[in-house]
Amino acid sequence: MTLSWPEVIFYLGVLLLVTFLISTVVVGTFDARKSRHQADQAEELRRLVQRYEQLAEKTMDAQQRTAADLAELRSRAASIEQILRTVE
Repeated sequence: MTLSWPEVIFYLGVLLLVTFLISTVVVGTFDARKSRHQADQAEELRRLVQRYEQLAEKTMDAQQRTAADLAELRSRAASIEQILRTVE
């Protein structure tokens, strides 16, 4: 079977078209995976920031409670010192 030049050119064109289409699908797949990976990283970062904010809020609450407790203990210690001075 011999092919004429127009047939060879036609088959080469079809081969180039198929190669182009396969390349487009492969590149699209890689871009989709890259986008999904970036979205996953962004979501993970958002969760990490949210956890940090919650931890910071809890820490601030604990610091405020500790400061209030310390102020109350100082007040009690001052009252006890005053009582002890009056007893002497």
